Amino acid sequence: MDIFGVIKLFGGLALFLYGMSLLGGSLEKVSGGRLEHTLEKVTSSVFRGVAFGALVTAAIQSSSATTVIVVGLVNARVLKLRNAISVIMGANIGTTITAHILRLSDISSDNLLVLLLKPANLAPLAAAIGILMFMVSKRDQVRNTGLLLLGFSILFTGMFSMEAAVTPLRDEPWFATLFATFRNPLIGVLAGAFVTAAIQASAASVGILQALSATGVITYSMAFPIIMGQNIGTCITPILASIGASKNAKRSAVVHVTFNILGTIVFLIGCYAIQYTVGFPFWDSPIDKGGIANFHTIFNVSATILFMPFTALLEKIACAIVRDKVGAEAEPEAVTLDERLLVSPGLAVQHVNKALVQMGAFVRTNYELSTSLLWNFDAKVFERVNENEDVVDKLQDRVETYLIKLSERELTEAETRSVTEMLHVCEEYERMADHCENLAEKGQKLFLDRSVFSKRAAAELQLLCEAVNEIIGIAVGCFEKDDQVLAGRVEPLEQVIDELQQALKDRHIERLRKGKCTVDAAFPFVEALTDLERISDHCSNVGLAVLTYAAADNLFDKHNYVKQLRETKAESFSDAYAIYTEKYYNRLKGEKDPQEKQEKPEKSKAEKVKNKSGEPAGKTKKK
Repeated sequence: MDIFGVIKLFGGLALFLYGMSLLGGSLEKVSGGRLEHTLEKVTSSVFRGVAFGALVTAAIQSSSATTVIVVGLVNARVLKLRNAISVIMGANIGTTITAHILRLSDISSDNLLVLLLKPANLAPLAAAIGILMFMVSKRDQVRNTGLLLLGFSILFTGMFSMEAAVTPLRDEPWFATLFATFRNPLIGVLAGAFVTAAIQASAASVGILQALSATGVITYSMAFPIIMGQNIGTCITPILASIGASKNAKRSAVVHVTFNILGTIVFLIGCYAIQYTVGFPFWDSPIDKGGIANFHTIFNVSATILFMPFTALLEKIACAIVRDKVGAEAEPEAVTLDERLLVSPGLAVQHVNKALVQMGAFVRTNYELSTSLLWNFDAKVFERVNENEDVVDKLQDRVETYLIKLSERELTEAETRSVTEMLHVCEEYERMADHCENLAEKGQKLFLDRSVFSKRAAAELQLLCEAVNEIIGIAVGCFEKDDQVLAGRVEPLEQVIDELQQALKDRHIERLRKGKCTVDAAFPFVEALTDLERISDHCSNVGLAVLTYAAADNLFDKHNYVKQLRETKAESFSDAYAIYTEKYYNRLKGEKDPQEKQEKPEKSKAEKVKNKSGEPAGKTKKK
């Protein structure tokens, strides 16, 4: 093989991988997110989980993609670890469909229909139809279907290119010598695992092996260990996806690795035991695409059947490998919003309440992580913020869908009010998480622009972050404990935060005017102030939702309540407002910029001197 043959080989590989990615991505878009929703519902049974995992993987042409989805759902507390195991097993079966599609290129017949199904003829036809759908239609569903057909065509075009590039290798002695080393099962397994880990797709590496089989050099004895190793190598993608995720998400990835390694060990022992005792008549015969596809399927189906009764054992092994830290709190279990509970609205409400408590915990965590990025950016923390935001979005979707179904049932007055309250709180939590994500993006922008806040700006922003952190704690706590007294403390603090935010904005504009702050840091500062103020607004809405439920009045007017509260200055409001003013706003008044003090010492002194009436010196009232 000359240099042009190598270029053709890698070009074909690039087309093959891109076609597979385009095919899988288009299928996911065409499904409109229905795959994940269905996945949540069918995993209660091991058999259903295996079957659906196989179907999903066959559709999106990637066991890695299915396993990554599963890791995400476990991380989002949508799936329990034990339920995820069956889907992972099914994914290994579904990924074998690609090899069976690729074997169609070996079809030989004079029948017109059969010839039309042959990939050499079907691929260009699919490309023509696909590009027509993509370019002519304006509907996303039709365009995505066109991309799906294009992906199918590109996949086979890459396959044909690889086959054409490697065919001359059949006459190369070094190539035969290289594959002769794969008669050693350990080397074969390692080679298959390494190549698959590098390209992160077992279906793609099996396709490469099928292309190489066109040389006639590869025998069954060489191919078997490589195929087993390919199943191990595909585990690299979910392992990478689990980095920074929850303990159970990491355990899902560990289950995938454990299942494939144990399956490989058992199958290796079984195959070589039979070969050395009875012997396979085809052992040293050349293998073709069909033989590779058949063994790939037999291996994965047999391993799944073998380990299906031992899902609990696989879970224990994963928990033993990824242990909880000593003294650390155990991760909360996934909240099961089972539709069967809808017949008992009271029980269903309790389960939704648990999901919202988890949602609030994610919001608090994300707020702490995102604000830390404003001072010290960390790419891993930034990634975790985005993952938690995705978790909150998934929880919102599940909770709102469940509550809408629950509201269609016959509910008592208290249950109706509870459903309304939880719908409001769910929406407020999701919006708070969005603003937390915005704060993290401000930290990333500062890092990328190599900008920092001035010491004064940083100290002022830290003060506001501290106040917002407290109001989030109060809002989440009053909902979790159903505490109306605690809920009554939200509004006074929210008003102080509004005043504090406006004061900080005025100060920052003044610094910018005097050239004490860079323009690069000015916009992130002002935008961060806005996000923090919006978070406090949503906390206020959570507190009001709790008070609405306590009022037992569906006509409770929140806006009038807030207006009257602020105008009449109720004793409880005034007391709390005074406490938070002293705690936050007065601290801001006491922290003057040293440069400003030197420039205007007389004014600073005058501001500190108060007469008995409470007015600044020089402005005493006339009697």
